[in-house]
Amino acid sequence: AATKLASAEKLMYFCTDQLGLEQDFEQKQMPDGKLPVDGFLLCVDVSRGMNRNFDEQLKFVSNLYNQLAKTKKPVVVVLTKCDEGVERYIRDAHAFALGKKNLQVVETSARSNVNVELAFGTLVQLVDKSRGKAKIIPYFEALKQQSQQIAAAKDKYEWLVSRIVKSHHEVWANVSRKMQPAPEYQDYVYLEGTVKAKKLFLQHVQRLKQEHIERRRKLYLAKLPQALDALVPDLDEIDHLSRAKAEKLLEAKPDFLKWFVVLEETPWDATSHVDNVDNERIPFDLLETPAAEQLYEQHLEKLRDERKRAEMRRAFRENLESSPFVTPGKPWEEARSFIMNEDFYLWLEEPVYMEIYGKHQKQLIDRAKEDFQELLLEYSELFYELELDAKPSKEKMGVIQEVLGEEQRFKALQKLQAERDALILKHIHFVYHPTKETCPGCAGCVDARVEQLLGSRFIRQHRNPLADPNVDRINLVILGKDGLARELANEIRALCTSDDKYVIEGKMYELALRPIEGNVRLPVNAFQTPTFQPHGCLCLYNSKESLSYVVESIEKSRECSVGRRDNHLAQLPLTLILVNKRGGGDGGGETLQSLIQQGQQIASKLQCVFLDPASAGIGYGRNINEKQIGQVLKGLLDAKRNLNLVVSATSALRDGAADAADLRVAMCLMCGDPAGADEVLLPILQAQPCRPAPGGGAAVL
Repeated sequence: AATKLASAEKLMYFCTDQLGLEQDFEQKQMPDGKLPVDGFLLCVDVSRGMNRNFDEQLKFVSNLYNQLAKTKKPVVVVLTKCDEGVERYIRDAHAFALGKKNLQVVETSARSNVNVELAFGTLVQLVDKSRGKAKIIPYFEALKQQSQQIAAAKDKYEWLVSRIVKSHHEVWANVSRKMQPAPEYQDYVYLEGTVKAKKLFLQHVQRLKQEHIERRRKLYLAKLPQALDALVPDLDEIDHLSRAKAEKLLEAKPDFLKWFVVLEETPWDATSHVDNVDNERIPFDLLETPAAEQLYEQHLEKLRDERKRAEMRRAFRENLESSPFVTPGKPWEEARSFIMNEDFYLWLEEPVYMEIYGKHQKQLIDRAKEDFQELLLEYSELFYELELDAKPSKEKMGVIQEVLGEEQRFKALQKLQAERDALILKHIHFVYHPTKETCPGCAGCVDARVEQLLGSRFIRQHRNPLADPNVDRINLVILGKDGLARELANEIRALCTSDDKYVIEGKMYELALRPIEGNVRLPVNAFQTPTFQPHGCLCLYNSKESLSYVVESIEKSRECSVGRRDNHLAQLPLTLILVNKRGGGDGGGETLQSLIQQGQQIASKLQCVFLDPASAGIGYGRNINEKQIGQVLKGLLDAKRNLNLVVSATSALRDGAADAADLRVAMCLMCGDPAGADEVLLPILQAQPCRPAPGGGAAVL
């Protein structure tokens, strides 16, 4: 209870943690060693202490207060440990203070930091009357206010952490330095301390890591069905296997390492593989997780369902083929009740069996039309006396239908009367105008087959026929997308003379180039113009897209020329060339090999020559080989001569101006030997052209 203290050259302590560690903290000495006391905080522990009687403590406090009161200094009673306080003790302490004059009581908790500043502030106000009177708040109300304050500060601090910390690799030392100037960080540390601030940071980092792991897990699980489809697409291979044997089977697959990675350490989410975002292969130990096991079972079920659906589709087709109720042209609505059963409805969706029925109907209709066409040929005498304009009267159509009406092949098209009548009119038109275009054989017409066989034969063979001295010009189409055609045309022109002349085997030829890079249906991009008759075409590609452009352009150009008597584009010699991408380099080996394989397949389909970079030496970023481009042009020149001969010989045979012997002579010229001529000629002469004989009768050779 002394009010004047003396302790010269003593250090000031701000916390008991500094005891024994004075050198680690800022050292301040007591001023002059003298310390006057201005007031007292009389502390009362209201918690339930062991081996301690609260009544005795209160008696001691009462005696102590009597001593303090003699000093005439202000006194504030502080109830401590209220977070563990006993209600009776608190009530008795208030009763004690109430019996004293102007004795104020503050309920505190140092552990929760509740009302601690209020206790000192209340005493300061009693010492310095000029200060405003502090409002004393009960412990639980103050605790509620502080909890709200801490919660608000925590929310702001967590927002700050989430804004600054974006990676689970961040460390506290670096992040705390970044956050120190922020008021959100300062307020929370002031209220809760650095330890709790670091704890919240670590929780956030752990949450980021778990989110990252979960994203990787979802990525792997999304890829797992694709891997199973690629490695084990056959149900018979895995249906009888246990999970362990199925995993062994997966490891034995050639493409296993393309889809999976076997880690030395497990589990995968505790290894560095988690952070290897460039490696999207599935950790093999992921298959042991319940989610992966479920996906494997779903893969098995999918394969079983696919097999069952395939069996149902096959059974449905067999049912259609065996049913007498399915006739050409019968709508699905009429046939449904005779065809469907419960299994079909259970395993097949409506679009599926509608598609199958549609394909079956098409087959039925096509077969019925072929049979009906044969029927019309058998009754050819019905069409002899028609007018030359081939427009039969209603009476004549009635007679035709009456004669044919009892035939089953006529009745088969009873639900397709409009198409049946159209076939009759088309047949009449063919009788009076027999051409390739009106022939009911369509693509099987022998006239068309003759030209196709001859043309394809001599596009493939680039032998050297007798030189034609009149050939002195080569018209060359260069087809390529995205500048390929123009660039190659410029390189070829660089090899020509100043007046676009090119020397082949010592002879000068005029070389006309037509680079095309757009839609060939447009006149500006047409292969053939009134002033340009192409003798050959160089087709350039360096990617899958440019190869597709070449194929589509060739098909479009041929479609545009169908029906024309001078249809030379169908036999136009083609050379498909794979060129390198701009900027040089051969690209990736796998990509180059893939482009070569695709080019070879297209060349086989188009019946044309294929040149790859290794054989042709043609590519951007290097000089073009004059010898090699000369060989390409020479081959096109040979094909041009052969094509002229084929067209002349075929036309002569068709018009009756030549017989088979004449044609064989022409074949010998083109093939270079009689055996090669017979190889081409025999299939043509063995065919049966559909030509009505003079005076009627069935079609004859």
